[in-house]
Formats: sequence, C-alpha cells, structure tokens
Amino acid sequence: MVRATGVELWELEFSSRAGGGLLRIYIDRPEGITVDDCARVSHAVSAVLETDDPVPGQYTLEVSSPGLDRVLRTREHFARFVNAVVRVETKTPIEGRKRYTGRVSKVSDADIELRVGEGADDRVVIPLSAVHRARVISE
Repeated sequence: MVRATGVELWELEFSSRAGGGLLRIYIDRPEGITVDDCARVSHAVSAVLETDDPVPGQYTLEVSSPGLDRVLRTREHFARFVNAVVRVETKTPIEGRKRYTGRVSKVSDADIELRVGEGADDRVVIPLSAVHRARVISE
C-alpha cells in the first residue's frame, strides 16, 4: 500500500504510551520526501487502518522522512549508502569491538565492509546478522 503511493517504506515503529500508542512510518525515495508525500501516505494508511483496525486501542499515526541520520537495518539500506559514514553497533564483539564508525565500502548478501581508517588494512567486515544498531552519520 505504501509503495502504491510512489514511495518506499523505510521503517515502521510502534511504541506504547500512556493514553495510546504511536505508530511511526518512515518513507523515502531517491529524490527525497515532500510534505505532500507524507500526507498522501498518511491518508492511504489511515484508510486501511480504519477498515482493518490492526492496532488495538487509540494511537497516533505519524509519517515522515527517515532524516539524514537514518537507521539502517537491511542489506538494501546499507547498499543505498555505500561511501557514507555510518556508526554500527554489533550484537557481539568483532575483532574485539562492538562499536565501529566508518565509511561503507562494500555490501554483499551477508556482510558489510567498513573503512575505519586511512590504511588499506583499516577495514572491518561485519555480518548483517551481527548488526544490532546502525545509523548514517551526517558529514
């Protein structure tokens, strides 16, 4: 349904709060997101939510761009940001560390490679399955 509006679903979050929940939908497309895009997706999603009612109780719907410091979760997310600087936290240590900041140099089906320094050997390969959190860092 989101794709039918001409944008890509980037991230979906739901958090419970006193007095109701918050359903956040982050959308994106290569040329960027406009306020009209957000409104179009909000109307489309609201229509489905009113009909199917998959979220129990009261909630607020919020639609927005993922922003410059967006979360990266999938292989496709990382592939879109090759050459960007990212901060990655792993579930378990890799080469003795759990936190890395570096430039995405390569993305495969199972791994990402980060340049974490200036030297040719200053690279770390992180399995996508080991990523706990990752975010683009604004330069």
